[in-house]
Amino acid sequence: MCGIFGTFGIEATRPADVGQLDGMSNALVHRGPDGGGLHTDGSLAIGMRRLSIIDLKTGDQPLANEDRSVWVVFNGEIYNYRELTAELLARGHHFATASDTEVLVHLYEELGEDCVTPLRGMFAFAVWDARRRTLLIARDRLGIKPLYWAQTPEGFVFGSELKAVTRSAWVAPSVDRRAVAAYLQFGYVPDPLGIVEGVVKLAPGHTLTVRDGRAGTARRYWDVGACFQDPPTSHDEAQASEALWAMLRDAVRSHLVSDVPLGAFLSGGVDSTTVVALMAAEVGIPVKTFSVGFREPAYNELPYARRVSEWFGTEHHELVVGPQDLDLLDDLLGAFDEPFADVSAIPTYLVSKLAREHVKVALSGDGGDELFAGYDRYVVDHRRRHLGRLGDMGLGGGLRAVSRRLPEGAPGKNFLYNLSLPRMERYLDAISLFPVRALDELLEPDADDGGGPMFGTDSALDPLSRLQAFDLRTYLPGDILTKVDRMTMATSLEARVPLLDHPLVEFACALPVRQRLRAGQTKYLLKRALRGRVPPEVLRRPKQGFAVPLEAWFSDGLPGFFNDLLGQGSRLAEVGVRASAVRALVDIYTRKRRPDHCRRLWALAVLDRTLRRLADVPAGATVTA
Repeated sequence: MCGIFGTFGIEATRPADVGQLDGMSNALVHRGPDGGGLHTDGSLAIGMRRLSIIDLKTGDQPLANEDRSVWVVFNGEIYNYRELTAELLARGHHFATASDTEVLVHLYEELGEDCVTPLRGMFAFAVWDARRRTLLIARDRLGIKPLYWAQTPEGFVFGSELKAVTRSAWVAPSVDRRAVAAYLQFGYVPDPLGIVEGVVKLAPGHTLTVRDGRAGTARRYWDVGACFQDPPTSHDEAQASEALWAMLRDAVRSHLVSDVPLGAFLSGGVDSTTVVALMAAEVGIPVKTFSVGFREPAYNELPYARRVSEWFGTEHHELVVGPQDLDLLDDLLGAFDEPFADVSAIPTYLVSKLAREHVKVALSGDGGDELFAGYDRYVVDHRRRHLGRLGDMGLGGGLRAVSRRLPEGAPGKNFLYNLSLPRMERYLDAISLFPVRALDELLEPDADDGGGPMFGTDSALDPLSRLQAFDLRTYLPGDILTKVDRMTMATSLEARVPLLDHPLVEFACALPVRQRLRAGQTKYLLKRALRGRVPPEVLRRPKQGFAVPLEAWFSDGLPGFFNDLLGQGSRLAEVGVRASAVRALVDIYTRKRRPDHCRRLWALAVLDRTLRRLADVPAGATVTA
């Protein structure tokens, strides 16, 4: 695992600024504490920081082909690199290392921009073609690894994290208001937006070619929506169950390739238990497992994790998180660079820190909810599927009118509004931190462009598949995978997500709807495949998200905390947030103590701290906590 970065100046006769590149490298030391490297070629420079996982002795980067005409920097893991190496050797290529990185340069020689097609893994990389004077950057299919880039008058800049890109003197850290509005709606900045104006993320499943320091148009090479359009893999449940188990076993086995110790995060839920069960069958020694819990019983999953650990005989480690750990907030927000409202980042960081004391790589069960329809909100959508007809009956406008007349915080206000909407808009309204109607009240008119990711490209899919495809494109890379990447990398730990192995993703998305969600049971086929292979209580337990008891931690002090943190809201006002709306939200939370208001205030507090950091960073300086 690494951090990568680079610049490509438009002025070909001006050599790359090595001092600037050293600063970009220093901004990514946490991602690669084992070493670094830099390659320059006129106005082009690519570099990396390395966390050594495979080929510890000869796997340094940047890495070149035989005649040094093609160079690569790479963040991630290619799990089928041994098979690809054998194929490339048969084609006459010569390898100088035993690393997965070298596969990329030889695949590029063979396939050019299509070098991504045979890759099975998580990756963000850049390939420099010295003969053609072009730079190719690429990101994996699901967005497991991050990649930011910016086109400036001076040239092209890219990096694994925003802080590396803003370290370039070519990028000024001014705030993008579109990203602010999107963040407030979703609690994260969705791809391809970035909180710094002019800096964007390369979307999952895309490549981008840069010539003469100027970026072309990003090209999509894989789309998760298309996976749901494939014919069902099998309508026979018994056959599909065994086929799914074989796919899961193959995915986990492929993710065990490593020259350093591995472990696993274990919550005791279906997804992490699946990964641990398959690891235990493969590795032949007790799996090292790591869990995090809370003193509040409603949030604590440690008993389930212990049960799974006992069943599979793992070497188990756990910790308990409490309100004192909020002291980490500023440091962790600095690791994200962008505003990020998911408070579960705190326990994720702490369990990653615990794991790093024992292993260098940890497997997680992330992605299972999106892939196998595991969220309760899918059940809610199914149960309310007929309510969209209210609009057809002319009742939608009336319900919205009644909702608007009710005071903020009144019981039923949000429910009535939600029922009035068409089905897909109702889902978006339900999952939004600040739904569109709330954003209209919170933001000045010029700050709310009404943007954000929508469902349009999947109109031909059935409703459940549309929701899953939406979450796989947005919530998964924007929240879940961002949290896992930043918090593990902050501790120099590599996280792997075998449930997002793309052959498994393609298989699962092609399952018939009734094998994903049936009669209110989420993950139907996955749970069938697990029967007799995991503790039965894991399959019976209710869905429990990775939530944090924020309100319980603060108790009576929470309104005061928000008042102290948000103050007069001057920084928020600079990006179009109405100070009066913030004060009203604090007031209503003080009186009503509703969880949704608490989450909204938390998001505003996180945004305020992010804006404070950005305001303190001059052009070309590193964004830190």
